[in-house]
Amino acid sequence: MSTKNKILDAAESLFADKGFNGTSLREITSLAEVNLAAVNYHFGSKKELIKAVMSRYMNELSPILETVLIALCQQEEKPTLNDVFSAFIDPLLSLNVFKENGTSNFLQLLGRGYTDSQGFLRWFLTTQYPGVISNFVTAVQKSYPELTPEDIFWRLHFTMGTVVFTMSSTDALTESDFDKKMDIAGVIRKVIPFVAAGVAAPIGD
Repeated sequence: MSTKNKILDAAESLFADKGFNGTSLREITSLAEVNLAAVNYHFGSKKELIKAVMSRYMNELSPILETVLIALCQQEEKPTLNDVFSAFIDPLLSLNVFKENGTSNFLQLLGRGYTDSQGFLRWFLTTQYPGVISNFVTAVQKSYPELTPEDIFWRLHFTMGTVVFTMSSTDALTESDFDKKMDIAGVIRKVIPFVAAGVAAPIGD
């Protein structure tokens, strides 16, 4: 394995487990068994390393997800919001083919970007992969045209909060409350009808 990939794998593991703020470059270099100069040479800074870790997944996910969302937007019949959110299932699960436990790792990392207040990461994802957001919003508008841009913003903000909490607490919930631990595919399929129903809620005054 190349030095660059050793650093990326170590960073991904630590970021998912301890968060971006809670992980030091020293911990990453120790796990990757490289020196700090190697991190600086390949990435330049911790922020650039965070972007590189996320890009490995987004470069795989973005084209697949965009294709599915575009097809949904172009179909003649109006999709339901459950259809819109269900469009994420197969693309997300394809990350398990790309990398072992890829789906769970990616969602944990995405959640860390919000809970750790990594504003630069959210800006990076929305500017580097704008097609995902724009096509998703278009699909939501097609499904529920009465929603204003402000309505969509807040409902998707609440959706992200639900997903982040779900991914951060899944192990504790499934291990303590049920005899059988649920896999990541099962968790995704359970949360989708919930968030779809939330976005589909009647518009208040």
